[in-house]
Amino acid sequence: MTLLKQLTTGAAAVAALAASAYAGFAQPAPVDVDLTAGLAQGDQLTARIDADPDVFIGCGSRTIRTGGGTLVRTGFCQAKDAADEAVLCFTQDADLLDAIRALSDFAFITFSFVDDGAGGFECRRVGSSTQSFYLFDFGSLKTKK
Repeated sequence: MTLLKQLTTGAAAVAALAASAYAGFAQPAPVDVDLTAGLAQGDQLTARIDADPDVFIGCGSRTIRTGGGTLVRTGFCQAKDAADEAVLCFTQDADLLDAIRALSDFAFITFSFVDDGAGGFECRRVGSSTQSFYLFDFGSLKTKK
């Protein structure tokens, strides 16, 4: 067997073992709000099933037609962690609104914010990750017999 074939075969075996080792891998990401650093992150599912019913993370958008017929588009992100640190930030930036609208169920969400100078926070960055390891393990549910 040539060296190239040996390397290819070895790489394929390692890839297969790695895939099977991580099948069903779960990685909960608890909500964390850092008011000093201006950062919040966590996954929606871990927030939803947290023992503390007040823990949450998420973003949303609104499109409002004013009385004068003008469309106003705004977005927000919000989070509260188990240490009771909470944040709510707003944005009208078109790119951030696109990022907010692209968020999906069960996503890991991360966003950053700065003081808006008026007692609130302005969203500066919105990111997400939709990985299988953020999904709920339905096999862990007990069914009645």
